[in-house]
Amino acid sequence: MRIGFIGLGTMGGAAALNLIRGGHQLTVCDLDRSRADEHLAMGATWAETPKDAAQDADIVFSMVFGPQQIEQVVRGENGLLSAMRSGQVWVDMTTNQPALAKALGQELAAKGVQAVDAPVSGAVDGARTGNMPQFAGGDEATIERIRPVMELMGPLYYMGENGCGSITKLASNQLWAIHATAMGEALVMAVKSGVELSRAWEALKIGASESWCMHHDAPSVFAGHYDPSFTLDLCKKDMGLIIEACDDAGTAAPATRLVSEQFEKAHKQYGGDKGELHVVKLEEDAAGISLRLGGDWVPHWEK
Repeated sequence: MRIGFIGLGTMGGAAALNLIRGGHQLTVCDLDRSRADEHLAMGATWAETPKDAAQDADIVFSMVFGPQQIEQVVRGENGLLSAMRSGQVWVDMTTNQPALAKALGQELAAKGVQAVDAPVSGAVDGARTGNMPQFAGGDEATIERIRPVMELMGPLYYMGENGCGSITKLASNQLWAIHATAMGEALVMAVKSGVELSRAWEALKIGASESWCMHHDAPSVFAGHYDPSFTLDLCKKDMGLIIEACDDAGTAAPATRLVSEQFEKAHKQYGGDKGELHVVKLEEDAAGISLRLGGDWVPHWEK
């Protein structure tokens, strides 16, 4: 297929490469052309604007920072609304406000475009290896038709009508944030109480305490870089969307609100450009201990 891909950040850039490897012709667009070097070397075409990326595409994928950016991609000058036409499919993989995902989808649907919201999970290593889960909302028949393309990037889960993909992604990030914060508290408590760190980690990776976060993210704490592939700026943006979703749904969500305060505190204390797991460093610093652990901790984005 002819594919337009807008947004070549750490996740989007890796996902787009998997589409090229799958044999599809890509036209790529980003604010920073240097992010497209590898894609262009593999045969992709450069587009200066979202409009240019969408002109001749069967499917247009987008994955940008958040609601403000995706609204600009769609509604802005030289945006998708000025280019897309009946028969095309737009798949937005941005972590977005569900209401905005629906609204943008409806505007494009008025032009005959099938809109799918399909935010992603799985971190950078998932995007690199083609194991990036996608939570899709929209017309089920359309999603099934393009499933072979989307599954080049990772597993695809149909979640319901347009907007349901965005809600699912926020719920996924909601759990991750709680798990990451709890992981820091548990490891710090165990170590400060006299349990050797490597033994604590092995024990907490099994049984009732087991989580993807404990397996995948703890090594970033042990290495001391706290995973800069996803920043506290992004965490702050996502936590805002999650709290908004809880408010819209009328849920109490007390744990989520406490965790949001911890990420806000980490953002203020360490800076928005620092890695997401600085929420764990908050607990280390408060306890006066370090969770550094010797070992060959290969960053997940290099695997």
